[in-house]
Amino acid sequence: MKLYLDDDIAWPLLAKLFRKAGHDVHLPGDIGMTGSPDPAHLTRAIRDGRVCLTKNYDDYRHLHLLLMEGQGHHPGILVVRQENNPARDLTPKGIVNAIRKLEAAGAPIANEYVMLNHWR
Repeated sequence: MKLYLDDDIAWPLLAKLFRKAGHDVHLPGDIGMTGSPDPAHLTRAIRDGRVCLTKNYDDYRHLHLLLMEGQGHHPGILVVRQENNPARDLTPKGIVNAIRKLEAAGAPIANEYVMLNHWR
């Protein structure tokens, strides 16, 4: 999967695990996007044909709804909900595993807003 990691989840360990699992990953710092607003990150992901991974639940939900209402398209938005509860939060390995399960199930990703916590 071609992934774009939003600033809030652009962890070096996560990128390393994704690459080890065979994913093509872009981090904002790699392409001069660090600190950009969320619409700019999603625009870049769309332009590059990459699924956007974020922890920013509300803002990306609104961006997804805006695109769908305007009959737009995106490669997919994957969200990790973090609540600072170790029993419920996904670790970097858990995030990679959730995406593996999502792909193995053949679940649609394009034009979807998917909560990865449901795929643990």
